[in-house]
Amino acid sequence: MKAKSKKQQRAAGAALSAKRGETDPSELKGASKEMFDRMSEPELEELASTEHDDLPEEAD
Repeated sequence: MKAKSKKQQRAAGAALSAKRGETDPSELKGASKEMFDRMSEPELEELASTEHDDLPEEAD
């Protein structure tokens, strides 16, 4: 699954960072916290790696 917006891509990147132990999970809020709790590392990698140049800031 590819990210549908820049916000989603950034949230996935934050959740992935916490999942890898690079940042403290208690710093996560909103969508990134939900992603951290519900998604696996490979799923987060796929979302976070989406090219965001052509993505809207927010999904409809």
